[in-house]
Amino acid sequence: MAEESWHQARLIPTSGINGAEEQERRATSALLAVMASVREFGRVLTQPLGAPAGPLDTFIEVPFMHGERRLYPDGLIRARRGQKQWTALVEVKTGTNELETEQLEAYLDIARDEGFDALITISNEIPPMAGLHPAKLDKRKLKRVAIHHWPWSMVLAEAVLQKEHRGVADPDQAWILGELIRYLEHPRSGALQFEDMSASWVPVREAVATGTLRSTDKEAPEVANRFDALLRFVSLQLGRRLGEDVTPALSRRELADPALRSQALVQSMCDEGTLQGAIAIPNTVGPLAVTADLRAGRVTCHVEIAAPREGRAMTRINWLLRQLRSAPETLRVEAFTMHSRGAGTAELLRAVRQNPVLLIEDPKKEFRSFRIAHTTPLGTKRGRGRGSFIESVESAIDAFYGDVLQELHAWTATPPRLRESPEVPDGGSVALSSTALSSQDGQENAGQAEDADALMLEMTPPVDQPADVVLDADADADDSNAVRSV
Repeated sequence: MAEESWHQARLIPTSGINGAEEQERRATSALLAVMASVREFGRVLTQPLGAPAGPLDTFIEVPFMHGERRLYPDGLIRARRGQKQWTALVEVKTGTNELETEQLEAYLDIARDEGFDALITISNEIPPMAGLHPAKLDKRKLKRVAIHHWPWSMVLAEAVLQKEHRGVADPDQAWILGELIRYLEHPRSGALQFEDMSASWVPVREAVATGTLRSTDKEAPEVANRFDALLRFVSLQLGRRLGEDVTPALSRRELADPALRSQALVQSMCDEGTLQGAIAIPNTVGPLAVTADLRAGRVTCHVEIAAPREGRAMTRINWLLRQLRSAPETLRVEAFTMHSRGAGTAELLRAVRQNPVLLIEDPKKEFRSFRIAHTTPLGTKRGRGRGSFIESVESAIDAFYGDVLQELHAWTATPPRLRESPEVPDGGSVALSSTALSSQDGQENAGQAEDADALMLEMTPPVDQPADVVLDADADADDSNAVRSV
């Protein structure tokens, strides 16, 4: 028998999973065991929850009495360091199973009675923003016990980031973490991707298309929350590949009051038929903005980049074009000038490459910023697959980052250069031996040079005359000296 047909032994096998209960038990045991074994991974998950930086003890199906019933939370995590101890119960759901409010409130009561610190829930439900919980709970039960939620996609993203980018000190522990990643990535593990825009998607989409959606419709907030959940899922997926913490870009007011974000999205769907959001990626020129137009069936990704503060208008445009050398010619480039409101000039990258003057509306006005945007078809299906809304948004974000955003760099001014002091020849004689060198030596010649430059600028024809514009090697050399990109 050929060895290619043999199945390699795995630390956490996916074979033998029978039903949702077995799936949840195996996923819980595998995750908690690896958290206790790989210190770096356990620490990155529990530190934000307030756990001390000590070793973790983990258990599964710990029995507790709640009234006259015996309940078995899926797991328990305990961290100790010195005299400080932190304990959390764990409830896990896999596949499409959702967290149950009654069950969670019973576990909160147990945690309060036992003096535990928190309840951690893990499922494939993704809240619209970090810090929110997908289940609706009685807030009075959260006065003494905190509740935290980990989507499986977040757990998997943190595992990949720790192993591939942040690093694990012990090679054996790194292998163990890799086995957990391999298990969670398997379809039978129950750790699913973002799969569905909810049952409200079709009626809301049709109401937006016909202009009959109202802000009071009950289905609208659910679609708005699912869109934010999709952006969070895409951020986690992109962060896994980049090795960075990629997050949705939200204002302070939206973070403080998530209801404001949901209301804004619902109003945007009613007024404009669009869903809008942004993703913050470390060390990029700006947030990657996403606009899904449900009426037009198009999704647009764009980013704004500040224009250089030096050089002529043509110099600044050429600075941008050099960075977009490999970008698709179907990009839309918009230019905005200082002290002006409203839309600026806009052309496709194809046309700007042939004639950069198209972006110059008034040669006397300086550019403030450029906007680079790309529009692609938007899917309509609620689930995954060809023609789905989810995959069209994912593909648009991935393509825009790979083709455009990762190639853009912010402009920086050229550092000032030291002026060389005049040198006195060795053994030479000067006309007046009592005259020493001064910082003002050579200023007369410098003033004459500046006057000559000013005269040449006055003689230069304006840039709004395309027939007189010459783009040659000398112009490019002048541009590169005037503006530099880092």
